[in-house]
Amino acid sequence: MKKSTFIAIIIVMTIALVGTILVQISWIEKSVQNIESQFSGNVLRSMDVVSRSIENKELMDFYIKYSNLTKDSKLATQAAIQSIIYEQIDTLNNEKFTYARTILEQQYKVPTELMNEDSLTLKKTFSKSDVIITKHYFNEDDLKKLPQEEKKSRFEELTTIDKEYLKELYYENSKRVPLHRRINANDLYDKLKFQFETMGIKTPFKFAVYNNGNLTSVKSGLFSKESGKTYHIPIFIGINGNSPYDLYVNFPDKRTYLLSGIADNLALSLLFILIITGVFGTTLYQLNKQKKISEIKTDFINNMTHEFKTPIATINIALDAIKNPKIIGDKDRILNYVNMIREENKRMHAQVESVLQISKLQKNQLNLDMEVVDLQEILDNAINHIRLMIESKNGILTTNFQAIQTEVFGNSFHLTNLLINILDNAVKYSNERVNIKVTTENNANSILIHIKDEGIGMSKTALRHIFDEFYREETGNIHNVKGHGLGLSYVKKIIDLHHGKVIAQSEKGKGSEFTIKLNVI
Repeated sequence: MKKSTFIAIIIVMTIALVGTILVQISWIEKSVQNIESQFSGNVLRSMDVVSRSIENKELMDFYIKYSNLTKDSKLATQAAIQSIIYEQIDTLNNEKFTYARTILEQQYKVPTELMNEDSLTLKKTFSKSDVIITKHYFNEDDLKKLPQEEKKSRFEELTTIDKEYLKELYYENSKRVPLHRRINANDLYDKLKFQFETMGIKTPFKFAVYNNGNLTSVKSGLFSKESGKTYHIPIFIGINGNSPYDLYVNFPDKRTYLLSGIADNLALSLLFILIITGVFGTTLYQLNKQKKISEIKTDFINNMTHEFKTPIATINIALDAIKNPKIIGDKDRILNYVNMIREENKRMHAQVESVLQISKLQKNQLNLDMEVVDLQEILDNAINHIRLMIESKNGILTTNFQAIQTEVFGNSFHLTNLLINILDNAVKYSNERVNIKVTTENNANSILIHIKDEGIGMSKTALRHIFDEFYREETGNIHNVKGHGLGLSYVKKIIDLHHGKVIAQSEKGKGSEFTIKLNVI
């Protein structure tokens, strides 16, 4: 995959992810706004119903109290009578239609303790209506007959007029009554709670009545206004449409209550966002991983090619030399070339075997025959294997073996190989002067092997990946040291199969140190 294609895929996926997340967030915000708008509307409607019910109850109580006073006829002082008569003759049907309405308005002087005046003048109004339909006969045969009459009468008390008259008195009177006598805090709470629950609002609330902006004693405990959580409407509105009183209601848990209404949808949206983000991250990780694997495979093929090219070239030269007529009769030289061919063949076989071992380790197909072995002896064998290489470079290898308990449960062959791998790297990645120190020590129930060199060292980035398969700090064919990046991966897997640990420490330009920890018997 080209780098530009890889970057384009990342950009497109990022835009799609961000767009999806923004759409989800926008939907959540709109849902919360709609629910909050509906909640606010229901709260204000409920408060208005409660306010009107309180006002109507107070007005009715006032009306009932004073209307009872008019039942005493002794209090009547004067009466005014008004009459309305309407008459129409229908010659077609021989009928006369007569409508008569009489209105009686009577005043009462009653004492009152609520007003400043000594007495209160009330009016009681009655209405009487008569509908008369009379049949007339105009022919000569019926002149002696009396007219026939149909009469309907209705008598009623005009209570609506009384109420309108008393309403003015009520408004004037209510101004002088203290608020705590007009409304009870417990009753107000019960009315609000009932109305809120009727509207489906079931969350704790607090209320208070303010008089011209000042908090009154009609409240539910400690009350404070909170922005976005407090609602208010006027209460006890006067005849002019104004009122000094305002009813405030506060919902402390409003945000939590509103979100709980869409908790399921909100949780699903967040879950989908997390899933999309997770899939996006995993996809990017896999793309990047595949890109690295592609680069590593290319690097591995290049390195393996170089690893095999030298042995193959050496074998070809040896074979050509053997075919030379001048050499074919020289037995010693032929044996020397044969040994050379054998050594190069072993070298190629070792390369192939290391790759196969890693493949088996990947598939968990490598069975280790575990037994009690002396790690000190294994370490000595590994050092002897590598000593000639060190001496060829005029290097120094010093040892300091302090471990007393050296027996472990493991596989001698693979433990030897992993130690050779580490020592070989210490030689290959050293500068012109090879200086390697090998020490051992016991720590509790473990044995520690330290292999330290003064080579080129590694960067922090390389240090994090040195145990990864095929990883090398450089790429392609620019390595000064040939290899295929499987050695330390092999070391890590073998140590893991022995239930041990391997730790690498390094600093660029100052060398590296590998510490192997295994449990002793």
